[in-house]
Amino acid sequence: MYEMIYDVVRRIPVGRVATYGQVAYLVGAPCTPRQAGWALAALRTHVVEPPVPWQRVVNAKGESSVGRAQVVLLEQEGIHFNEQGQIDLKHFGWDEF
Repeated sequence: MYEMIYDVVRRIPVGRVATYGQVAYLVGAPCTPRQAGWALAALRTHVVEPPVPWQRVVNAKGESSVGRAQVVLLEQEGIHFNEQGQIDLKHFGWDEF
């Protein structure tokens, strides 16, 4: 299932984000948002080709679940965080549905 998750995440364009829930929905049952998170966390110890833009997946509130490194990468793609550390999902969200 991890490869299916990675395939979906690779489709998220530069300057857009998706939530773990969106990724799980696009993969389809029995994938869950938690499984999507586990798959992306596994990238810390496993190299996958082609690369997976893991930084483009955020939690349902539009917040980083990973930390400052994710924020920096997303800001480099032109994504802005508000003062509460959230992304405006209506503006920067991936509209794949």
